[in-house]
Amino acid sequence: MAISAPKDLTECRRFFAQPTIARQRQYEALRAYFFEQMPTTEAARRFGYSAAAFRVLCHNFRRGLLPHFFAAPLPGPQTQPTKSRAHEQVVALRKRNYSSYEISHALKDQGIPISATAVREILAKEGFAPLPRRLDEERPSLVRPTIEAVADVRNFVLVPGEFATRVGGLFLFIADLVRLNTDTLAGSAKLPGSRMIPATHALRTSLALKLWSIERKSHVMALVADPGLALFAGLNVMPKKSFLSEYSSRITPQKVAALLAAWHTQSADEAFLEGSSINLDFHSVPFFGEDPQIQRHYLSKRSRRQPSILTFLAQDADSQVFCYSNADIRKGEEANEIFRFIKFWRRQHGKPPRHLVFDSKLTTHEGLAQLDAAHITFITLRRRSKNLLAEVDRLPPSAWRQITLDLPQRKYQTPRVFEQKVRLLNHTYRQLFIQDLGHDQPTILVTNDAHASARQLIIRYAKRMLIENALSDAVRFFHIDALSSSVGFKVDFDMALLVIASGLYRLTGRRMRGYDDAQARQIFRDLVDMPANITVSDTDVTVRFHRRAHLPIVLASGLFDKPIPVPWWNNRPLRLAP
Repeated sequence: MAISAPKDLTECRRFFAQPTIARQRQYEALRAYFFEQMPTTEAARRFGYSAAAFRVLCHNFRRGLLPHFFAAPLPGPQTQPTKSRAHEQVVALRKRNYSSYEISHALKDQGIPISATAVREILAKEGFAPLPRRLDEERPSLVRPTIEAVADVRNFVLVPGEFATRVGGLFLFIADLVRLNTDTLAGSAKLPGSRMIPATHALRTSLALKLWSIERKSHVMALVADPGLALFAGLNVMPKKSFLSEYSSRITPQKVAALLAAWHTQSADEAFLEGSSINLDFHSVPFFGEDPQIQRHYLSKRSRRQPSILTFLAQDADSQVFCYSNADIRKGEEANEIFRFIKFWRRQHGKPPRHLVFDSKLTTHEGLAQLDAAHITFITLRRRSKNLLAEVDRLPPSAWRQITLDLPQRKYQTPRVFEQKVRLLNHTYRQLFIQDLGHDQPTILVTNDAHASARQLIIRYAKRMLIENALSDAVRFFHIDALSSSVGFKVDFDMALLVIASGLYRLTGRRMRGYDDAQARQIFRDLVDMPANITVSDTDVTVRFHRRAHLPIVLASGLFDKPIPVPWWNNRPLRLAP
């Protein structure tokens, strides 16, 4: 079909005078056809159209179905009613020594919403220079934020009196902190401190925020005026967020390792770090800033790789307490992290851990061979390769044997098992194919444990889910994923605080009937999150808790039986009372 050019060529030239970027290709194609008289086929070929598509484009253009290439600009308003109406008031208020922000607030109170930028434009047009910096007493009387005192241990005085606090439940941890001696923890790790905030006080301050489940350290500003939080740390007031961020940046990975070592030494008699069996896992803490040193790791919660800090965590299987952490890991070092942990454990306890349980991504076949050569028992998953899955499919039904798991809480209690020997890098292990565990594909376990039965191995690996639950609890309650914020806390130091806080919560849970194995967030919700009235006298400090449904459990814990001398209160005893 032949396409004829518009009759009015002059109007066509005027219409196509200045093209826009958004429709550049359409403009060039139509201009070549209508204005330059280029044949249809050549214009379509030059600008990447098929012949039919180009004919449709020309058809739509003739009938005005295409948007205009050049929109006629509409004149905007030539006046500014708000600025014009406020002009006289702005000048009058400036003559009374009001700043731009104060003028803006004053006019908004009069029903004239005008920004500080608009005020500055009016003042500049009238020739007013910016005001010089003024003292507070030289400014107009307006509502301003209160100025809190500066944290300084030299100003800490136990003045007789009474006050209320939101964080009364924190004082339930005082007995364990006194017995485990936080002064020794800070001293052994050589944590930094100052005359205003010594190392032990800084450690208790940071630990208090972790025990109270504050999501980010910037959120401490909601509690800096609470005298109970300052009393717990032994300071006159709680330090602000600027100190907390700056303090953690002074703590090196070596100091973090020394702090964990001191924690193991101090808690050696508490029987929650026995190490008879330990769960190991990695966790990626997401990072939301821009830093070329931060590497990308896989985040299971988001099912993708993104900038994050890879951390290694170890958990005692019996007490479900975190006993080790390390966030100083770079790519390529993951497989060796398990041996760094073994070295740490051997140094602290005089012998390697007896039993380790981890998944297939924690180390390599070479790592398994080193563990076997060191006579360290382990249980791990093996990745489901195509060859292994094909081998499972080839097994006849008679090769499988069914076992019964004595776990009433499990839905799948009768899995089928096939066991064989497997040789990896000249080391022979037991390999178990397990079906009917609730997964579509078989579970493949590899272990060097020559004595445990298949039932015991499956039950023990099922308990590895405890570290998954503990990590979930740490994310939701201890907020280990809320570290890389604008007010940052170094991840390795915060992970060390996680280890200490999880141990303190386990000690508190063991005192409370029915909470031996409870997760930290449940202990906090039922027993710790309690307001209290605190009375300071010349002889002691009394904490009286408000009535709550679970208060009888706390009363029966034995913490109320006798006063506890607190060293950072000059040995003033603490009394807990209902």
